[in-house]
Amino acid sequence: MGAVLFQNGRVYEAGRFVRRELLAVDGVIAPDGVPVPEDCRRVDLAGNMLVPGFIDIHTHGGGGVDVNAADGAGFEKISRFFASQGTTGWLCSVLTDTEEATLRSIGYAKSAMAGPVTGAQLLGIHLEGPFLAPAYKGAMPEYLLREGDADLFYKYQTAADGAVKYITVAPEVPGVVDMIRAIAGDVTVAIGHSGADYETAIAAIDAGAKAATHTFNAMGLFHQHRPAIMGAVLERDVVCEAICDGRHLHPGTVRMLLSCKGWDRVAAITDSIQAAGLPDGNYKLGVNDVVVRDGDAVLADTGVRAGSTLTTGQALRNLVRFTGQSVERVLPLLTENPARLVGLAGKGSIGSGMDADLAVLDDELTVRATYVAGTCVYEA
Repeated sequence: MGAVLFQNGRVYEAGRFVRRELLAVDGVIAPDGVPVPEDCRRVDLAGNMLVPGFIDIHTHGGGGVDVNAADGAGFEKISRFFASQGTTGWLCSVLTDTEEATLRSIGYAKSAMAGPVTGAQLLGIHLEGPFLAPAYKGAMPEYLLREGDADLFYKYQTAADGAVKYITVAPEVPGVVDMIRAIAGDVTVAIGHSGADYETAIAAIDAGAKAATHTFNAMGLFHQHRPAIMGAVLERDVVCEAICDGRHLHPGTVRMLLSCKGWDRVAAITDSIQAAGLPDGNYKLGVNDVVVRDGDAVLADTGVRAGSTLTTGQALRNLVRFTGQSVERVLPLLTENPARLVGLAGKGSIGSGMDADLAVLDDELTVRATYVAGTCVYEA
């Protein structure tokens, strides 16, 4: 990998920007004071910002490729597209499907993780289902939903060689709370696609659930007499995913969520589908037919919203606009918080010993370049 020195820019460290040089050696950020090798490659940032690369822990694809249908070339295409948006690491979200199809997706994802990195790095797998509530299925095919089954999870986890890092389940589905208790030591569990009452949701959190999937969407909402799953995830110390595209959540809802949870307990996700980065038209999300109109993705047969066309770069710009806060305040929602939630060591921040996964942003927060392990994988 060699060495690369980033110069003449503003480096984001510990919540603020510092005008300094940053040295990466063999894909890792070097401590201060390390001599710069003579053969070091030098990158002129031209006054731009150097920030941790974005990490998307919930996405179904982009750039014309659906995760459930992706082969090796498909995963590479998704990764290259994500790199153009400042994403350096991602989890592929496998939509509820048959066992055969899920195992196929896991196989291709595992191969992509082991292959050369030519874009954003695939860091693991997110299973969205099949242990979800039919009444809150969203874009999930109801006929494929299942009761809680730790053995099936471990079948998938074994096939993935441990690469399943994240799973979404619905607490009220029979067997799910016991399932959470059984698997929580081996995967980060999120609750969602659920109409669980408050008590059942609390039981799931006490059993080991650590997050809420696309908070407010596809879940029972708060009522003063029936707090429901919504009340449970706002009250307890779980991390709440948020789709900040202005469609899934009103800007005021985003601000309220941050006020309730704190800025360290919200993870911005895209929940993007293959249509991200492409014009309106007809697309797929797993087994579903999806229509995108004015950038809004809905199921062709029911009109139910089906993922998003959001990118991480746009999510950053939206969050700055929605909250009125600085980019310094907003960045952890796309970097540190998701990395911490799913246990991505060495990812999500800039500091000595961290992976040199970096994005270059101009003053308009447009992505100018993306680096994974110190190697440029995108340049505008």
